[in-house]
Order: sequence, then C-alpha cells, then structure tokens
Amino acid sequence: MSNLIYIMGKSASGKDTIYKELKERMDLNTYVLYTTRPMREGEQEGREYNFITRDYYKELEEEGKVIEARHYNVVNAQGEKDVWTYATIDDEQWEKNGDFLTIGTLESYNSIKKYLENHPDKKLKLLPVYIFVDEFTRRSRAVNREKQSGNPNYKEMERRLKADNVDFSQEKLEETGIIAENIFINDNIDTCCQEIVKYVDYKTNKFKKLVMMPREYNQKEREAIKKKEKELFERKNENDEGR
Repeated sequence: MSNLIYIMGKSASGKDTIYKELKERMDLNTYVLYTTRPMREGEQEGREYNFITRDYYKELEEEGKVIEARHYNVVNAQGEKDVWTYATIDDEQWEKNGDFLTIGTLESYNSIKKYLENHPDKKLKLLPVYIFVDEFTRRSRAVNREKQSGNPNYKEMERRLKADNVDFSQEKLEETGIIAENIFINDNIDTCCQEIVKYVDYKTNKFKKLVMMPREYNQKEREAIKKKEKELFERKNENDEGR
C-alpha cells in the first residue's frame, strides 16, 4: 500500500514552503490541487495549484470527478465579494505508482479520508502532517507577506487568520485524530523539515537511503524547538484533564 503524506496548517504557518522543501528532499509523487482563485505573483500553473475557471470546475463536478471541494467567500484585490473554490479532482495524477505528497486543509483532509475509506481500490494510506506556529509569529508573517505583495489585501488576510483559528481549532484537530506525533513546530524551516522526514521514515520505513540536502543543522535550535513542543503538549494535557 502507498502512502499519502498530507501537509496541513493555518495560513502563514509556512506550510507551502515546507511542502516545496519536502518535494526536494523526498522522492515522492505530488498531487496538485485545483482552484478557481486568481494566480498570485510568483506562482506557476501546475506548481502551487492547477488554476481553473468556475465553468471548468462545474464541468468536473458534473462529470463526478470532484473528490472534495471547499468554497470560500472572500474579498478580492479589487475590494469585491467573490467565491474561491479549492478542490481535489480524480484525475490522471492518481495513476502514478508510489507514495504521494500533497497539501490542504483539515476539512479537505477529512474529506479525502472518507473518500479513501469508500475507495479501498486506491490503496492509499493517509499520513497527516500538521504545521504549527504561535499566533504572534503567524500574524507577523502574514502582515509581511501582504506588504511584499504587489497589491496588499489586509481585509482578506484578516478573514483568513480568523477563519483558520476556527477551522483548525483544538477540538477539530482532536476529532480528526491529529495527535502529538503528527504536529511539527515551524520555528525553523530546515529543522522542521528534517523532523518531518524522520517521522515519515519512521512511519513508512521507505526513506532510509534518503540523501538530505546539504544544510546547516543547529542542534541548539532543535533542542529549543523540542522543548517548546513538550511545553505545548503539557498544556494540552492539562486542558484535557480540566474538562
């Protein structure tokens, strides 16, 4: 059975960067999601997403090829109300042999989970990877990202930040079955990626001969992150006991 390594995280958690890094570090097939939102500066067709029109999405829906989809009410760069759709499509990407790497939301992960339970012929086992950063860091990154964009949209940024706090609430994470071993703190991209690779190797036993990218590895930073992770889950356990 092959594995589907599913990257998740709130906006500005760094999940997109980690996804790109993991593509470089592991020999995996990648599944690229579809979206009707406009392409952003620096993005490429078929790399971040398959960018499609609303009409084409409706065609795929009518053909029964939509595995899961999420629709978001947004305020676009022109200040107008809009609806953006993100979807997983049953296309030729799934015909590849071997393990897969993809990225999505908690909602899409749950939908894929149900889909695979109903389609054992796909022979894919889900392996969730949740990227975590503290709220202050997340907001700082989001603001900096908007500042650097050609056309900052702070209203949409605020909507995403607030929506993600609901969509990735502790309660929903627990309902989904996300546990400590699935959560990785992204205080340092390189360290976080290395921890994910070790975790995937441990769960799949398929990357023993993995050749890591030549990067500096700061042991002190790693220990500091592990300490933060321990404190995070100690707080979680205390909250659980207090219920």
